[in-house]
Amino acid sequence: MLTRGRGRRGAAAVVGVVAGGLLLSGCGAEILPLVAVERDARGSFTAVLRPCGNDMITGLSLFGTHGDPEQNLSGWDTTVDRSGADARFPLFSPPTAWRATPVGPQRVMPGYSYELAFGKAVPNYEYTGTVTFTAKNLSTLKPGQVWADDKAMSLGEFEKLAENSC
Repeated sequence: MLTRGRGRRGAAAVVGVVAGGLLLSGCGAEILPLVAVERDARGSFTAVLRPCGNDMITGLSLFGTHGDPEQNLSGWDTTVDRSGADARFPLFSPPTAWRATPVGPQRVMPGYSYELAFGKAVPNYEYTGTVTFTAKNLSTLKPGQVWADDKAMSLGEFEKLAENSC
C-alpha cells in the first residue's frame, strides 16, 4: 500500500509532466473523453481506455479523494509508460505488467470523488484522457452502460465519442 507521501509524489509527477508539456508547447494539453467506467451484468466496474492511435501514454492512475483533492485515498498509481493500445480491465485491478501500487480501499467508496486518467507521453504532451465519477454516478449505470464525459451512455456511444476526439 502507498503511503500518503508516495501518493502525493505520484500525483506530483503527473502534474510535473503536464506542466513541462505546457511550458514547452506554449498551450495546454487538451482534455479528451478517452476513458470510461463500464458496469457489467454482475454490477462490477471495468475501466475502458481508448488512447489515440498508438500513442505512448503515461501517468496511468485511479485517484480517489475525500475532502483533500491532493491526497489519493482509494485507487492505484503506476509509473509505467506504455504504447497506447486500447485497454479494458477491472477498475481496481490494472494489468500486472503496469506494476500498479494500490492505494487505500480497493472499491468505489461512497462520498469519494474519483479520476481515472492517463496522458499522452513524449515527445509532446498533447492530451489527457480522463473520466471523473462518484459512487452515485456509477450507481445510475445499467449493465452494459458506461460513465464517460460526465454522463451515462452506451459503450457504442463512448467508442464513437473517443474515436471522434482523436
